[in-house]
Amino acid sequence: MMTPEVTAFFDEATNTISYVVRDPEGSACAIVDSVLDFDYASGRTDTRSADAIISFVKEKGYKVDWLLESHVHADHLSAAPYIQRELGGKIGIGERITVVQDTFGKVFNEGTEFQRDGSQFDKLFQEGDSFHIGQLRGDVLHTPGHTPACLTYVIGDAAFVGDTLFMPDFGTARCDFPGGSSETLYASIQKILALPDETRIFVGHDYKAPGRDDYAWETTVGEQKALNIHIGSGKSAEEFVAMRDARDATLAMPKLIIPSLQVNMRAGQMPPADEKGDVFLKVPVNKL
Repeated sequence: MMTPEVTAFFDEATNTISYVVRDPEGSACAIVDSVLDFDYASGRTDTRSADAIISFVKEKGYKVDWLLESHVHADHLSAAPYIQRELGGKIGIGERITVVQDTFGKVFNEGTEFQRDGSQFDKLFQEGDSFHIGQLRGDVLHTPGHTPACLTYVIGDAAFVGDTLFMPDFGTARCDFPGGSSETLYASIQKILALPDETRIFVGHDYKAPGRDDYAWETTVGEQKALNIHIGSGKSAEEFVAMRDARDATLAMPKLIIPSLQVNMRAGQMPPADEKGDVFLKVPVNKL
């Protein structure tokens, strides 16, 4: 099995890890879960996080084949369209994006002009699909539960799990967003844990678990099975669901959920500008 070269970019403002995944036998790469910086108080965007990735790719002479989204993120805005303009590549996400678009198209009162068919993305992946980064093969697992459209990208000996799993000492993703389900997440995680124990797992976020001083984002299937505080050591579905649902009831909404959903369900594009060229995001009251 091929071992892709993985370079991580940590965004401290949102605790997000983006990845550049390179074919070890060539210059082709994919970028997983990029970040567009956004200051909610001022409504201003910034591209410094994306520019760091762009500079790295250009400096190395890599060619971007894919811009992969693990799901519609609720805690950061995607920079995929900006990076695509600079470097090329196709933007991919799970086919169940249509469910997310339908749900949040209603929440944000988007009207009939907002397409809910996933057509904003270049590729809608299904369970069992495969793709290539140069000669490096990637396979798609549909791993819903956190959201209906969550995917895990298994690329060579590496699995990019988005928000499904965190580091073993931090646990698992919340399941209380619309379309989320702790029962579904448990089943999805079993799919990931069925991969070979030595499979490298790259998580989408890290928040430094109590007692850990450094951010971390790489673990293995074997470590998750043995040590994950929410799902490891053979915990039953019933135990997991009771824990997850109780924990989720205590969590606040992510601070960027309102702008993130509006932008990310459009493949990282802002809502259409008005006749003056100005762009606005909506704040639905008492809807989330």
